[in-house]
Amino acid sequence: MAQVPQTFFDALAVRTWCGLALETLGRAREEIDAINVYPVADGDTGTNLYLTLESAVAAVEAVFVGHAAGSPGAEGTGPKEPTLADAARAMAHGALIGARGNSGTILAQLLRGMAQVLADGASVHAGDASAQADGASVHADGQGLRLALRHAADSARQAVAHPVEGTVLTVASAAADAADAAGGAESDCGNVARAAYEGARAALAATPDQLPVLERAGVVDAGGRGLVAVLGALVETFTGERPRGPVTSAGRVPGARGSGPGVGPGVGPGAGAGEPAGAHARVESVESLAEPVPACIGADSAAAPGQDGAGSVPACADPGDGAGSAAAPGRGGAEPLPACADPGDGVDSVTAPGQDGPAFEVIYLLEAEDDAVARLRERLDGLGDSLVVVGGDGLWNVHVHVDDAGAAVEAGIEAGRPYRIRITHFGAGDVHTTGAERPPRERAQRAVVAVVPGEGLAGLYTEAGATTVLARPGEPPASGELVQAVRRAHAHEVVLLPNDADLRHTAAAAAEQVRTEGVRVALIPTRSAVQGIAALAVHEPERRFDEDVVSMTSAAGATRYAEVTVAERQSWTMAGICQAGDVLGLIDGDVAVIGSDVTATAETVLDRMLAAGGEMVTLVLGDEAPDTIAEHLEGRVREGYLAVDTVVYRGGRQGSLLLIGVE
Repeated sequence: MAQVPQTFFDALAVRTWCGLALETLGRAREEIDAINVYPVADGDTGTNLYLTLESAVAAVEAVFVGHAAGSPGAEGTGPKEPTLADAARAMAHGALIGARGNSGTILAQLLRGMAQVLADGASVHAGDASAQADGASVHADGQGLRLALRHAADSARQAVAHPVEGTVLTVASAAADAADAAGGAESDCGNVARAAYEGARAALAATPDQLPVLERAGVVDAGGRGLVAVLGALVETFTGERPRGPVTSAGRVPGARGSGPGVGPGVGPGAGAGEPAGAHARVESVESLAEPVPACIGADSAAAPGQDGAGSVPACADPGDGAGSAAAPGRGGAEPLPACADPGDGVDSVTAPGQDGPAFEVIYLLEAEDDAVARLRERLDGLGDSLVVVGGDGLWNVHVHVDDAGAAVEAGIEAGRPYRIRITHFGAGDVHTTGAERPPRERAQRAVVAVVPGEGLAGLYTEAGATTVLARPGEPPASGELVQAVRRAHAHEVVLLPNDADLRHTAAAAAEQVRTEGVRVALIPTRSAVQGIAALAVHEPERRFDEDVVSMTSAAGATRYAEVTVAERQSWTMAGICQAGDVLGLIDGDVAVIGSDVTATAETVLDRMLAAGGEMVTLVLGDEAPDTIAEHLEGRVREGYLAVDTVVYRGGRQGSLLLIGVE
């Protein structure tokens, strides 16, 4: 179906743009991954950009769904639509919390920069005063879009500690410059978007002239290529037409469908009738996408002249997006830390011989004040390189390469509250390796991939040998993240544990995708992390795959699960009406107990579960659970139930106060 063009930048335009951009990046993802050579051919820039935008799309959709379920519009005209500010802020927040790698982090800041202008109502279309007054569909015109693009480019450049030209930052600035030059005040959003796209497209084609490593490889910057795809979707939003494709390699423009071996917008999976032969057949893991392009590592991975301490970019983040690659001097190697939840890294776990840059990539979200973040920037810049800090209004996304990962995390703790911490150790053949191509990593025979709701459980599952995907409260992982986790596990056979009833379809979609890559996947529909713990306890990789899956499924199914949480609002439940602030005890997903005291409610829930029998009780404590609750419940089990054992784990920031499993 042809896309109906938007006239002005309103909430619907934000929704349309995000959706089209995600589709475009989906088509171009493999191409972007494959041209990723600065400063290493690690093949995940397109994937990281896609995952970042996927998070933004989910946030925007949630705003529209929330308004559709809310109060009706004036005079019964239907549900009230979200405002431009609502949609733009949701887009920025979603991208911020879902940002992956360097280029994803910079894309999040670009979207945030645009949202700041759009949400503040810059250049509200004349004649819309009544709409602005009642908070309805305020929208921006071409002048507002110009201002948004300029602020986006400037704020992204400011977020990078040591900007390097020939990267996504250069492309963003060129887009803003071209938009500024596009006509007068009467120029509409379509004209401005088209000018920005053409400016970015020209700048992208020139990136090999700015970075020798790109010139020798015969490709353009991968991060900039992703931004051009996003801007192409902006053109389509306002004109209904898909623009010509960008330059992807020296002297070649794959503009029309089927115009050559390169993949441009409109070419690739789902692109349509004119796509090149075999476009649907090429499905590879991230680890193999580096192969078609030369590594180009060595002297050319040093920072551009005049860049002080700009950083190398990791295999699990994205090269080519605004940081140089000169290593900070005088750092010894640190011991590897576990990579608990970094999608798409595909790295080994040993330090490469001859590695001359930081050993770890550290990424986390941070709740902190502006002054504390300014001090954090200075400290992290002294610890390592490739520093990008984006966000604001109390929430930040921090990305840095260091040798001392613990010091980088400690710096975040001093600044505020870091969470969703991801630490990736650069391995053999990754960022700082000199010489030939990265040696292929041998696949394991079998692996377990599990979604877990807290850092404590992530550590527990990792110790048990599982590859984990961290799910924060209200932030369920997308199917792409599960796919990347399966790829990261790098095994012939994978057992997938979603640990949430609501994630079953997401996990099924991920399993279906990786099966096309030749991986044998079994999805066990675990509905709670305690069921996943029971499944892991009987996991034996030496058994036949089918036997192992049956055993794990049986253990999970024999485990009843419960949680204790606090009601956020008044609601009807199977146990009656609850009020905001009531303590709820849920057994097997249904509210069974409504109380006022956390410990008493938990005891009631436990008694009801053990009334049907049990041999083992598992308690997983959240950060906000009462200090004495574990001791109280352990005592209750000892006194009231013979031959029943109890084990207690710390789950961290898991959403629920307490998870209970009885098996």
